[in-house]
Amino acid sequence: MSKKNIVTTILITLITGTVLLLSNMTKQISTLANTKYQVYLHGEIIGVIDNEEELYSLIDQSQTSIKEEYNVLNVYPPTDLEIIAINTYQDASDSISEVYHKIETVDDFTVQGYEITIAREDDEITIYVLDEDIFHEALINFVNSFLDEGVYEDYINNTQDEIVDTGSIIENMYFEENITIKESYISVNEKIYTSVNELTQYLLFGPSPDMEYYTVKLGDSIESIAEEYSLGTSDLLTINPELKSENVILRVGSTLNVSYINPLLNFVYDLHRVSVQEIAYEIVEEEDNTEYTNYEEVKVAGQNGEELVTERFTVTNGIQAQGSEIVSSETIREPVDQVVVVGTRRPTTGVYYPPVSTGTWGWPTARPYVITSYYTYRWGRHHDGIDISGTGFNSPIYSIASGTVVYTYDSCSPTGYYGSSCGGALGNYVIIDHGNNIYATYGHNASNTVSVGDTVLRGDIIAYMGSSGSSTGTHLHFAVSYGYPYASGSSFTNPMNLY
Repeated sequence: MSKKNIVTTILITLITGTVLLLSNMTKQISTLANTKYQVYLHGEIIGVIDNEEELYSLIDQSQTSIKEEYNVLNVYPPTDLEIIAINTYQDASDSISEVYHKIETVDDFTVQGYEITIAREDDEITIYVLDEDIFHEALINFVNSFLDEGVYEDYINNTQDEIVDTGSIIENMYFEENITIKESYISVNEKIYTSVNELTQYLLFGPSPDMEYYTVKLGDSIESIAEEYSLGTSDLLTINPELKSENVILRVGSTLNVSYINPLLNFVYDLHRVSVQEIAYEIVEEEDNTEYTNYEEVKVAGQNGEELVTERFTVTNGIQAQGSEIVSSETIREPVDQVVVVGTRRPTTGVYYPPVSTGTWGWPTARPYVITSYYTYRWGRHHDGIDISGTGFNSPIYSIASGTVVYTYDSCSPTGYYGSSCGGALGNYVIIDHGNNIYATYGHNASNTVSVGDTVLRGDIIAYMGSSGSSTGTHLHFAVSYGYPYASGSSFTNPMNLY
């Protein structure tokens, strides 16, 4: 063997021996090291233990009160607890009970459940439940608060009645908010909903509701109770779903919820409706110069007409949007004008006979139209007029009678949004003095065509329909008041009383 080969063999032998020696040393070191578990809470170490399962078991077994309160089988550590396995030569460790008490002092234990996040326009709400079904059932209760009995089930099961002549069909249902659900470990210090009814109340009335109840007395009706608490009859039905209609007979001594709702969600549905709308007849005057000015006689009795109107609109939490889209209309019966003969002769001597009023009030919009909101209360606020829609953006708005324009506001965009304060929320609007202390307000206009001081006649175009100010769709807000609106001593009246 050459010297070169001898050197190579020796080197290989030395290297192999070194590797075997290091391998044996590593095994000895590994055998001598102990496996321990470092326990961290909120990023800080609170102890070193021998067995992590024993800690979990002690937490679960010790929290019997939590199990009883929430009717759960297991209790878990705080969500911010972290346990890391380490190898160490140290034999010393903390007792399981000692570490447990540190956790109990610093943080809350958890139960397994579901975290629901509701992302709203301006904020985010988190709800905790143990059972996902609790939230689903509360959502259904929330939805049914704004629907007639059986409507939700018919929509979900695709069993809505088809429209034959008249009727309505819900085309779509949804929540405006983005709702996410995920499994989670929930701190027992959080509000955890275990009752469907309690969660339903939270969704309808908010976190700190001022709940108020009324005990029914003899002679009470849905309408009288609603009026006493500044509610609409539909409001009272919404918060008392056991009441099936406005005509239900109330039991003396029973209790009704009369609280104002503050929904945390916006439940929206799109409605397709076909209905028969009345066409009001016009009053036409014929002058007779042979009769005195206090003379009035109906020559031809007026008759209202009818038309079949198909429309689409949205409803949010039971409130119809102010704007409605009229898809089609068909005249069923034309109205017949009422012809009234009025005298114009004035006596040359003696007593003066004042002219009589024939009540010739015109309608403020084109036709076909629909009334999307009436003169009524809604959750403590009174709607001081009616909302008329369906004639389309930039359709004409007419003066209902002769008069003088006393105020206009013209500085708003033709289209606003809900909550806008432009024009005091009315957007662009016109106020006309129609005589006899009767004033009419025409609001949310796209634009006005008259100015203060102008004299108008019945049927003159005074503005064009829009959605300015605080508005949820193209419509006219039409209000009538005795006295200048909102001035001291003035009062609003139902505009429909004119007709």
